[in-house]
Amino acid sequence: MEIEERQAQFIQQFVEQASAIDGGPASSPSLARLVVESTSHPSVFSFGEILALPNLLQVQGTENSAYVDLLKLFAYGTWKDYKGKSSVLPQLKPDQIVKLKQLTVLTVAETSKVVSYNTLLEELEFSNVRELEDFLIDECLYAGIIKGKLDQSKRCFQIEFAAGRDLVPGELEAVIETARNWLATSDNLLPLIEDKIRQANEMDQLEKQHQMDVKESIEIARKNLHSNGHHDISSPRFLDDGDLDNQDERFHYKKTTKARRSTGGRSATRYTRM
Repeated sequence: MEIEERQAQFIQQFVEQASAIDGGPASSPSLARLVVESTSHPSVFSFGEILALPNLLQVQGTENSAYVDLLKLFAYGTWKDYKGKSSVLPQLKPDQIVKLKQLTVLTVAETSKVVSYNTLLEELEFSNVRELEDFLIDECLYAGIIKGKLDQSKRCFQIEFAAGRDLVPGELEAVIETARNWLATSDNLLPLIEDKIRQANEMDQLEKQHQMDVKESIEIARKNLHSNGHHDISSPRFLDDGDLDNQDERFHYKKTTKARRSTGGRSATRYTRM
């Protein structure tokens, strides 16, 4: 979004300049200057609005049509496209070469979010990986037209975001149709998702009810044990020495022996739970 907002004012300036070109033979220098300036500008990556102007459409088929063709190449094409048509197009200046290669990276990013170095080396015609990485860092990442990271060990560029390019004439209808199909699929999926959510809520309620039933059963069983005369072995009580052997081994007791009565009776031992 930042790149689109940043270039909007510059695109408007070029649209105003292009609107003043009449397309006749005398306009050749003005048209050439417009194409060079717009395709060299570091913040402009969209050219569809300029190409849509009626006076530029009138240039087609004239001696100045090569400039419009070059502008179309920057709008929709790649570096390889230019190399294949360079004999019939104006020669590019260094800044234009950088721009077209930037646009080529954006095109590659449209088809894959993980792009191998080999693919980029071929598309951009760099001679080695060092040149490729320097270009991606300096002219793409720092320029803000793309976000991602270079994976040198896997020799690939992992793309997280890429600025959009102009749509080729006729491509908009395909995009709209794709959006319609996606919307129709979403409408069909929505009832299924809602049904899954309902089932999950029902299962959650059943599980909670089951836990409550278990707790209630345990409480009833505990009360029944107490009502049948069973004592809670966790409470302090007096036991004879022999009674301790019959208790649950999980409990430990502290033993305190009272002094034997002077009458010679049996000693009493008190056990309390630790």
